[in-house]
Amino acid sequence: MAQIELRNISKRWGSFVGVDNFDLTIADKEFLVLLGPSGCGKTTTMRMIAGLESASDGDILVDGNRVNELEPKDRDVAMVFQSYALYPNMNVYENIRFPLKVRGVDAKVHDEKVRRASAMVELDEFLHRKPAELSGGQRQRVALARAIVREPNVFLMDEPLSNLDAKLRVSTRAQIKNLSHELAVTTIYVTHDQIEAMTLADRVVVMNKGVVQQVGSPTEIYDRPANAFVASFIGSPAMNLMEGGLSGGRFTAQHTDIAGLSGPDGPVTLGFRAEDASVVESGGQINAPIYTMELLGDATMVTVRIGGVLVSVKADKTFRAEIDDMVSIHVPTDHCHLFDTQTGARLGG
Repeated sequence: MAQIELRNISKRWGSFVGVDNFDLTIADKEFLVLLGPSGCGKTTTMRMIAGLESASDGDILVDGNRVNELEPKDRDVAMVFQSYALYPNMNVYENIRFPLKVRGVDAKVHDEKVRRASAMVELDEFLHRKPAELSGGQRQRVALARAIVREPNVFLMDEPLSNLDAKLRVSTRAQIKNLSHELAVTTIYVTHDQIEAMTLADRVVVMNKGVVQQVGSPTEIYDRPANAFVASFIGSPAMNLMEGGLSGGRFTAQHTDIAGLSGPDGPVTLGFRAEDASVVESGGQINAPIYTMELLGDATMVTVRIGGVLVSVKADKTFRAEIDDMVSIHVPTDHCHLFDTQTGARLGG
């Protein structure tokens, strides 16, 4: 297995900085997710680990050995791509077997290894088919099996579920979660989908514009975002963020008056999650007209507009009202987060 150390690695193209001073140790058998919007540097970081991109600065170590100058084939990593990258002229069996042939593995063990990998992703009945005869989810499972059959020290997965529909994403995500437990191999997984990050990761690295914003368990990042960017990126829906003023522990903004907070007087951004607030008959700290309502089945999402931003709260599934009806929202102060309006940094620890 493998521990990976990324020591202050950076990637630059001229004056453009793709990854800036990335410093992290990834434990043996850990499932680490690199999360962020398009262009944040997450795929570039993975490509540097794989050897597909050279680092402009810093060191990449695998089990204590510097690998910066090693070719990708010598780094003992297996990649699963967004675009499957299957050979159309080969059937599923031969696609899975191909890495064994290329690496010169004894042909006597090919069949055993291929069928073991195939069974792990439930492809046994499709081994004779060509990729064109498979669904998107089945093709992605072939790509997974092709990575598994190599028995690498490190799995690298670059947005492997992006091309699947919503239902297939859920089932394939569960399969990847189960595989990571069964294989116990160090895995680095790139995604822009925060649900994938929250459900799969041991730890999440949130990135933006090439810079690491926060590293932590899914629970830590969800409950205590380090800054307003992380707060706005994690969660479905994302955390509500409202700009206003804090004076003597009282936050005020349009339609909003929340007392009992702790923080410095002055302009601040207040955040809270939709599921932590509630719709009440009267006496809430937010009183505003309904902007829109969405019936979710298990709840009703009520959205109001405050100071030009939309603020959502989950109400009971039986809640009914009309757009423009006044609604009162209670926000528990122990579920409020305060951020510096200028820098976005978390206030008050």
